[in-house]
This record gives sequence, C-alpha cells and structure tokens, in this order.
Amino acid sequence: MASLTAPRHIALLVLVLAAASARLASAAGACAAEKFPAGKTYATCTDLPQLGAALHWTYDEAKSSLSVAFVAAPAGPNGWVAWALNPTGEGMAGAQALVALKGSSSAPAVKTYNITGYVPLGGASTPIAFPATELAADAGSGGKIRLYGKLQLKKGMTAVNQVWQVGTSVTGGAPDKHAFAAGNLAAKAKLVLSGKATAPAPAPAVMAGGPAGSAGSVGGAGAATTPAAGKPASAAATVGVSSVAGVALALMGLLAVV
Repeated sequence: MASLTAPRHIALLVLVLAAASARLASAAGACAAEKFPAGKTYATCTDLPQLGAALHWTYDEAKSSLSVAFVAAPAGPNGWVAWALNPTGEGMAGAQALVALKGSSSAPAVKTYNITGYVPLGGASTPIAFPATELAADAGSGGKIRLYGKLQLKKGMTAVNQVWQVGTSVTGGAPDKHAFAAGNLAAKAKLVLSGKATAPAPAPAVMAGGPAGSAGSVGGAGAATTPAAGKPASAAATVGVSSVAGVALALMGLLAVV
C-alpha cells in the first residue's frame, strides 16, 4: 500500500513546493530580481503601478539623504525616462526631476529639471530644490534604462509625492513631449520614506486628454495612486521561505505515516 501511494505524495510535494516558490517570487516583486552593478545596493524596492517602472531606494533618515535607482523602458528606442519628487503638488507642476536621455548616444545622459509648468524643456539642466549627486544611468535588461541619483531632502521629511514618465525621443539634448495615455497621466504616487505605509487608496477615474501644447513634461493631470512601500527583498524572501519550509515539513510528516 505504501509503495503505491508514496509516489503520489511525492508528486504532490513537488507541485506544492513549486507553487510556493512562485508565490515567493511574486511576493518579493519583480523589482527584487533587478541586478545592479557592484557597489549599488538599495534597502527597498517597489514596482510602480504605471508604465512598467520600478523604484529602488535607501533613505538615510539621520542625514535626510535619499539614494534611488529608477528603472523603466523609454517609449522609443532613442527616448527618455524620468523620475521626480514633487514637494508642492501631485502632478507635473513643481516636480523636481531626474531625466535620463538615451538619444543617439549609447550611454544615457542624466539631467535635472525644475518643472514649472507645461512648457518645453531645454537641452541644459536646471537647478532643482533637492541637491542631486551621484547622477548616472545605464542600460538594463529588456531595453530599460536605470537612472541613479542621490538627493538631499529637507530635514524631517517622512513622505513625498513622486511622479515618473517615459518619452519616445530626444531633440537637441532635450526630452520631447510624452504621450497622454491613461498610464502616463496616472504615473504618480506617494513615496513613504519612513514609518508605516498606508494601504493603497482607490484611484479616481483618469481624466481624458491632456494639455496639447506641453512638451517634455514629467507627469500630468490624472488619477493619483498610492502604492504601499515595498519590502526589502530579504524580508519578503524570509517570509516566503518560512512558508515553503512549513509546507515541506508537513508533507514529509504525512509521507512518514503512510
């Protein structure tokens, strides 16, 4: 009897462990699989809810410094990606942006822009409210650009609005106008730097259309979403591994008594 049923239980064990491993990868998030160059590590990552983007960051609360890696694919082969903090609003106006422009060069160039409104951006960087250092960009997998930077934030900041965007092309060293599809308009969220993150809030309906004359903007008038802050990959993995181990021990006990 045991010789007939044991193979079935072993097969069940294999299937359960495979399913648990899949759940572990999902819980850790796609962002946890990103492999950065040596010397670039981040405590937390979040898969952002729009444009297939992800944010990796480490916040040093004592020094009020935020190290980030923003990962997204530009909307065109010679396009651009941008990530910004907005200390005064939820959308484009007021955003303090880091922009990586691929253009015709193999290595993306990184520039900073203080987005004051729906106006074309120039080819030269403009100063932003948060002093930025360690700016760099490289090519990730799947045609993505990885944008790096370190921002000096205001003392006592615990949460701030973030916006991000992708564009198709670069002209004269400046980002051209991005699309105004639903995903572009909704590319904004709250970044919780310290303390407990709140549960995601339901997003209102996205407003159709967009400012027709805007160019090179990061963000737009659309629905705001607030994803929960991401877990460190190690924490998610620890929880998942514990669950997998528990299931395995339980099934092994079942096999022992059959």
